[in-house]
Amino acid sequence: MAALEAARALLVEAGPQAVTLKAVAGRIGRTHANLLHHFGSASGLQKALAKHLAETICATIREAVIASRSGIGKPRDVVDLTFDAFDREGAGALASWMLLSGNEDALDPIVETIHDLVVDLEEYSSDAQRSTTLALTLMALGDALMGGPLAKGLELPRTAARDRAEQMLIEGIAAQQATQAQ
Repeated sequence: MAALEAARALLVEAGPQAVTLKAVAGRIGRTHANLLHHFGSASGLQKALAKHLAETICATIREAVIASRSGIGKPRDVVDLTFDAFDREGAGALASWMLLSGNEDALDPIVETIHDLVVDLEEYSSDAQRSTTLALTLMALGDALMGGPLAKGLELPRTAARDRAEQMLIEGIAAQQATQAQ
């Protein structure tokens, strides 16, 4: 939908505070009232945007995981896509903005989509895989919010969190393969 793509562009360009019904309406040549009717409120727009972002991002991550499993891709691809989703694609800023503005239920689509991704990849039965998914997602979110300044303050390379997430993913895959071999 054009409104969600416009909202996503505003999010990336100017941050979550720029994602308003008026701004999105202006981008797509609609009226504020038209978008208000469709989304119900700015909160409704943010929730729809969160769902749209989550679905788009998880589809890309799903492809990377499948490629990694087939030997075409690498665990680092999954890490980079996850971190980029929260940083460059604006999901981290949007999640923070929604939490700070009291719109916590708008995070439900993100959580549900990540859950569905793990189930689709047939990893839900494994506590270790769910734990790895949680850790990877939280690491990506934290890195998007304060990774740069924190890495600098700790005198670590900017890629330190990604590097650690990659190592965690590799170790998780090795542990899962060892369990399956038994």
